[in-house]
Amino acid sequence: MRRIFVFIVVVTAILPVINSQTVAVKSNLLYDVTSTINLGLEIGLAPQWTLELPVNYNPWDFPKDRKLKHWGVQPEVRYWLCEKFNGHFFGLHGHVAGYNVGGLKIFGLNNHRYEGNLYGGGISYGYQWILSKRWSIEATVGVGYTYLDHAKYPCGKCESKIDDYTKNYFGPTKAGISIIYIIK
Repeated sequence: MRRIFVFIVVVTAILPVINSQTVAVKSNLLYDVTSTINLGLEIGLAPQWTLELPVNYNPWDFPKDRKLKHWGVQPEVRYWLCEKFNGHFFGLHGHVAGYNVGGLKIFGLNNHRYEGNLYGGGISYGYQWILSKRWSIEATVGVGYTYLDHAKYPCGKCESKIDDYTKNYFGPTKAGISIIYIIK
C-alpha cells in the first residue's frame, strides 16, 4: 500500500510540469477479472511519445488456502505510429512486483505456494480505439525477460519453507485490455 501512496505522490508532483500535455487514466480489465485493484496514468510527452505508469495491487485471500496476492508497477515508454492515444504503438517496459501465490489450479501452483519478488523488462505492441472525445479502449501484449526470486512453501498457512529459488523467465510479460478516460 505504501508503494501506491508513493506512486500517487510522484504523479502529483509531475502533473504541474506537464499541464499542457494530454493525460489519460486507465484501468486494465484483465486485472479486474482477477480482483486486482489497478490504476494507470499515461502522460503525453511529445506528438508521438507517451509514458504509461500503471500500478496494481491484490491483497485478497481466497477460500481453501488459494492466494493471488501481489503488487506491481510496470512503467512503459510508448512510440505511436500516427499520433499519441490513437492507433498502433510500440513500447519498452520495465516491471517490478512482489507476490504470494499458490493453491491455484493453473501454472503448477496447485501444490505449492511461492512468495518473493520479480524484476525485468520487455517490448510491447498495442492498439487504441477512440470511442469518443474522452473515452478509448486499448489492447496490448508484451514479451520480455523476468528474474524471479522466491521462497517455496507447501500449500497451507503455517507450513515451513521448502527452499529458496531463483528463476529466469523469457516469454509474455504484459497483457491488457484497458478502458481509458482522457483528462486533457
